[in-house]
Amino acid sequence: MATKTDKVKKPSKIGKAIKETSSELKKVSWPGFKKVAKQTGVVLAVVFILGIVLFGIDRLLSWLYIMLIGLL
Repeated sequence: MATKTDKVKKPSKIGKAIKETSSELKKVSWPGFKKVAKQTGVVLAVVFILGIVLFGIDRLLSWLYIMLIGLL
C-alpha cells in the first residue's frame, strides 16, 4: 500500500508553462538600444502624421456637413 510519502509529485501545469516560457525567452535575439530607439521614432512619426491626416479629413467632413446643412 502506497503512502503519501511514496507518491512522486508531478510539476503543475502552471509551473511547467512558466519553465517552458523562460526557456523560450532565453533563445530570443533581443534588439539593441539603437534599433529600438530608431523604430520607436518611426512609430511616433507615423502616428503623428496619421493624426494630422485624420484631423484634416475630420475638418473637411465637418465643413462639408455645415455647407450641406446651410443649403437645406
